[in-house]
Order: sequence, then C-alpha cells, then structure tokens
Amino acid sequence: MGHDNLIKQILAFIQLTNTETEIITSKFRNNKYKQKEYVLIEGEISTDIHFIVNGLVRIFYLNNGKETNTYLACDNGFVSSYSSFIHQKKSIENIQCIENTETLSISYKDMQELYSLIPQWEKVGRILAEQNFLCVSDRLLKLHSIPAKEKYLDFLKTSSDKIIQRTPLIHIASFLGMEPESLKQNKKKHFLTFIKEKKNFVPHFCTLKTNRNERNS
Repeated sequence: MGHDNLIKQILAFIQLTNTETEIITSKFRNNKYKQKEYVLIEGEISTDIHFIVNGLVRIFYLNNGKETNTYLACDNGFVSSYSSFIHQKKSIENIQCIENTETLSISYKDMQELYSLIPQWEKVGRILAEQNFLCVSDRLLKLHSIPAKEKYLDFLKTSSDKIIQRTPLIHIASFLGMEPESLKQNKKKHFLTFIKEKKNFVPHFCTLKTNRNERNS
C-alpha cells in the first residue's frame, strides 16, 4: 500500500511505463521509526528524501537551545532537509518523529541514478524542491505579516486533520511563532467554531500538488 500511494503521488506529475514504475519502486526502501526517534540530526548530511507512509514528523532547528519548528508533515508527505540533501552538506535542521512513523526513502545516489535512467524524473525532483521552497516562504511571510488569531485559523484551514489533532500544542505554537499559552487561548476561542463550519472543508498539504497544465508541461 505504501508504494501504491507513493506512485500515485508521482503519477500526478509524470507518466510512467510499467518498467519505469518498477525501477522507481525498487529505489525506495522501507524504514520504521519510533516516537521521538530522529530521522536526521543537526550536523549530519541529509542523504535521503522520505515519503511518509504513515506517521507524523517535524523539522526544527536549535537557536540558543530553543527549538523552532519549521515544518510538520504526515501521511503521503515528503520530508527531508532539502538544502543539505541538494548540496550534500551538513544540515542545520533536525527531523524527528512525533509518533511512530513508517517511511519509504530514496538516497541521493539513487535520485541521481534515476535522473539518468528516467529523464522525466528530473521534473519530480524539481517539483519537490519548489514545493519545499514555497512552504518555507509561505510560513515566513505569515509569521511576520498576520496576527496570532489569523495564524491559527490559517493553520486549521491549510493543515491536515491528523496534523491538527495529533501534533502537541507546544510544537504547533513553535511552528506558528506563538507562545503556547497564547495558542491555547486561541484554540479555546476558535477551534470549535472552525469545526462547526468545516462541513465542506478539504485540507491541503505542503506536499505534491498538481493541475492539468503542470502534468502536461
């Protein structure tokens, strides 16, 4: 099932033959991590991109001993320290599992090999990098341009139910650039109202997104 979901994500962007699908699938290996286990520690080189089969992870960095979360991801999301991965240099970020997590990962070496074997695979690599850049840029803009109430409401509207419901409050507060107590007060005021108004809500993710024109380009 994990590989099926992975291929489904990839097919949103490129068309593949059965042989190409088998080659890609063979490059991803299974990983299982326990709650609070690290996928990557600051100072290590990010050698893999992970596709989350199931679980919940966060990316954070340390500043004078204080943790700042920059990314939250769950099922069907891709995660890596992309700057470290692309340049194969030491990461300033940490990737930690918030709960037990299973991933499929592809190494830097195998990514390069797929670029040679399957020309359209370069498009997948480009989109992953672009989506990461857009998510980081969007978070930074919102941190400095909207008030606390709107930050939390935007988080509710743009995050998956799993991230909203199962990420500890302290990690959400760090991600939003808020104090935990302030977030707690905002949650009491706005969460139930949001749920009542959520009938037609479809969450979106900082993962692969596509449209007809993108796929055919």
